[in-house]
Amino acid sequence: MDGSPATPDQRPSGAQAVHRALGVLGCFRDEGPELSASHLARRLRLSVSTTHRLARTLVSAGFLEQDRRTSRYRLGPAVTELGRLSYYQRGLHLADPELEMLARRTSTTADLAIRSGRHAVIMAGGSAPADSSAGLARPLHSTALGKVLLAWARPGEDDLAALGPLEAHTGRTIVDPAALRAELARVRADGYALNDGESAAGVRTLAVPILDVSGYAHSALALRSTPSVLTDERIPWFLAMAQNAAAGLEVLLLPPELRRPPLLPPPPG
Repeated sequence: MDGSPATPDQRPSGAQAVHRALGVLGCFRDEGPELSASHLARRLRLSVSTTHRLARTLVSAGFLEQDRRTSRYRLGPAVTELGRLSYYQRGLHLADPELEMLARRTSTTADLAIRSGRHAVIMAGGSAPADSSAGLARPLHSTALGKVLLAWARPGEDDLAALGPLEAHTGRTIVDPAALRAELARVRADGYALNDGESAAGVRTLAVPILDVSGYAHSALALRSTPSVLTDERIPWFLAMAQNAAAGLEVLLLPPELRRPPLLPPPPG
């Protein structure tokens, strides 16, 4: 070694190569279903030749596919296979009947989400993609599901700086980290989160956590509708419905050793 700084395109270490490959896959979450090598290179701040090498390696392993006509890349069957496997291993398929029943009772869209990095990923419910096991990724800071996952995050996963710049999706989106921190404190104190037009105009969502035995969010449950349905006066009723469903999902989704002990009824008299 001559002591000169490494350039971005020098042959990476094993860990760095894995990180870059995962970065390629992560671009499809944020950017679109099909991406060119030049687009990926700009996003990852790599040369096009290095990006091509990464993409071809992922193609050979089945994690990407390349369109022969356009040369653009898309997610491959290995991603779907692993996503489907994770979906069933987590028991998320068990949540669908409960969410459908909750949606009928409340006349809302009921969703279940888990956290993946800077996103809440809707894995089951009315908003989950019907033809995919990959889920629907939504920003943490601008959604009720995301606020719940942040408010009850595990130590080391609660650093708001790791979210990067907070993007405004509407005029109501919280983009100031201090304001978001205050909002999460309110969420913890109230036991639920609201998204009141912060991700899309005319949409109101209430979310509650599904907690494990340590008090951290395993996942989040949301009811989504409009302000005319989720009115301030009816929030307590919707909250009770969501919390009852979350208690049932806790039993379905968590193994016995990770469930919280049931609440004992108060003594008579």
